[in-house]
Amino acid sequence: MIFHSDTSIVTIDRFIIEQEALFPEATGELSGILYDLAVAAKMISSKVRRAGLIDILGAAGSDNVQGEHQQKLDVIANAIITKAMDHGGRLCAMASEEEEGIIEIPPQFKCGKYVLLFDPLDGSSNIDVNVPVGTIFSVLRRVTPGEGQGRVEDMLQPGMKQVAAGYVIYGSSTMMVYTTGHGAHGFTLDPSIGEFLLSHPHIQTPTVGKYLSVNDSYERHWSEPVRALMRRYRGLDDRREAMNVRYVGSLVADFHRNLLGGGIFVYPANSKSPEGKLRLLYECNPLAFICEQAGGAATNGKGRLMDVVPSALHQRSPLFIGSKCDVDTATLMLKDDR
Repeated sequence: MIFHSDTSIVTIDRFIIEQEALFPEATGELSGILYDLAVAAKMISSKVRRAGLIDILGAAGSDNVQGEHQQKLDVIANAIITKAMDHGGRLCAMASEEEEGIIEIPPQFKCGKYVLLFDPLDGSSNIDVNVPVGTIFSVLRRVTPGEGQGRVEDMLQPGMKQVAAGYVIYGSSTMMVYTTGHGAHGFTLDPSIGEFLLSHPHIQTPTVGKYLSVNDSYERHWSEPVRALMRRYRGLDDRREAMNVRYVGSLVADFHRNLLGGGIFVYPANSKSPEGKLRLLYECNPLAFICEQAGGAATNGKGRLMDVVPSALHQRSPLFIGSKCDVDTATLMLKDDR
């Protein structure tokens, strides 16, 4: 563990370097990926904050691979991350929630040993009403042989194989939270100097949460075990104190609040979306990695989320993520919900 004096100002660059120094075998490539992602986050943050002043609000007039209407900032954020990451020689391929197939590294650039998966702007439909949005990312080590372009197989790994994951929330302040498997750490962007500063070292989420984040409009489509679970969280079966319902509708915003304050985000499968709605590789796995590193847990309702072996690049999944006791309750009550 790294200790800093109370008056120490720790930039994200310094923190990454100090973390890397703990592992003599480290080559610096993963650190470089995190540096580049921090730069991309600053660029996206600038665009988000200026969205109301320039013509980047609203729909772009096209659909992404999920069949969802793209917002202009979706397209911009996707391009920013792609261009920030494609030339460093550390990645052999990328994949984005906004694109159907893998994103190849341009032939003029060297390929590395990692792959990056990302959701460039989660919750972008909320931009027009000034609700916080975010970026989510996941880094995996390639598994296919050779030194050339990566393949889809390099992406289709269970979440437990992630070497880094993180998210950026663009709210009243811009904050980046990431893990490399040695705790979850948060950095707040100081716009006066353009640097991410360590603000939340070694985040620990409460074991029992007070917030429940769920979209109740799907209740009529839920199975009875899921309905019973929601009644349990609300204290309606007199088995626990009622949780406070807080639902923004922007995954990163809801997850961030619950991570710091304690709670659970719930997006179950339902009769309209029997496989779930959220993307396993771009949203569920990276947030699950962070949550576990902060002492929380994540399940798809059947077992540990990060044990799931994906079969498709845009695979969907149910998600129950947050404070460990609350997630354990979901696992227990949904064990027979098949």
